[in-house]
Amino acid sequence: MTALPPGATIGILGGGQLGRMLALAAAPLGLKCHIYSDVPGPACDVAAASTIAPYEDTDAIRAFASAVDVVTYEFENVPLEAAAAAEAVKPVRPGPKALAVAQDRLEEKTFIRGIGIPVAPFAPIDSEASCADAVGIIGEAGILKTRRLGYDGKGQVRVKAGADLPAAFVALKGAPSVFEGLVPFAYEVSVLVVRSLAGDIRFYDIPLNTHKDGILDTSTVPSPLPAAHAARAQEIAGAIATALGYVGVLGVELFYLPDAAEPLVVNEIAPRVHNSGHWTMDACLCGQFANHIRAVAGWPLGPTDRHSDVTMTNLIGADVNAWLQLAAEPDAALHLYGKPEARPGRKMGHVNRLKPHQAR
Repeated sequence: MTALPPGATIGILGGGQLGRMLALAAAPLGLKCHIYSDVPGPACDVAAASTIAPYEDTDAIRAFASAVDVVTYEFENVPLEAAAAAEAVKPVRPGPKALAVAQDRLEEKTFIRGIGIPVAPFAPIDSEASCADAVGIIGEAGILKTRRLGYDGKGQVRVKAGADLPAAFVALKGAPSVFEGLVPFAYEVSVLVVRSLAGDIRFYDIPLNTHKDGILDTSTVPSPLPAAHAARAQEIAGAIATALGYVGVLGVELFYLPDAAEPLVVNEIAPRVHNSGHWTMDACLCGQFANHIRAVAGWPLGPTDRHSDVTMTNLIGADVNAWLQLAAEPDAALHLYGKPEARPGRKMGHVNRLKPHQAR
């Protein structure tokens, strides 16, 4: 195993804000980034090079991979064919296995349950006729989610007791789906685990997450999660990363049920740097983006301890119009993504509000 030297180039599949923040984190380490995206995005503004071509263009993918030293990705819906084409030329970290698992909710839940980690009860639905079987397994109330391409509350329908599950399936245009049982959780937490090429594993502190309209609103550290349960959450995330042979930052979202025999139930995983870890950029010596770059480049991992308490708040849509006031706010670190249009539901930036670290 050889670490990439300063001056090496990391290829990033995806041109969004996560790619932008990865490229910005690579620069202080003397590493360059080359973006591959089907459309120009904010990552292209700060990268050393960009290739704009379809993800289905495997010739372009291979040429891109030939121009870099290692390939990573900034969103989990990179087509598997694109990742495979890149891997035929250069190492891809995390490997395509993580993509394959995370891109399909049925595969993801089956995989996690298969390594002995609890998930919410679920049943597959691929036709209106299969809805009856799903109700027999889950009950009438639950959440119907498409197996693929859902994020930030998209691609899902909440089904109430007595409601028509087949109608919900039709509302999702008959896409292959999973019907999940409702979990009576107190709140949601997420674990950010980073695993190095050598198998070293480190964790960031676990934030308390709140959501608005299905989109992450805030992440606050420290969270009220008891220490013993936080350790269990990290154990779960580490087991998933190890089972995937993962390299880089992995986000594991969990439901917290404080009074249950198993108080932590996995909701989903994200094989990439994660929105709930944006607070690490300003409250840690080595944030999630820098550690992802370190991992995929074969470097030693940086420290994950935090030096400050913090609340990260997403700037969604018109929230970004307050940029001047936010820039003047004391103890606040403003991060804007350079997107040209503030549409409803669009992540335009975030702000980290820091406080002195208080020992729990």
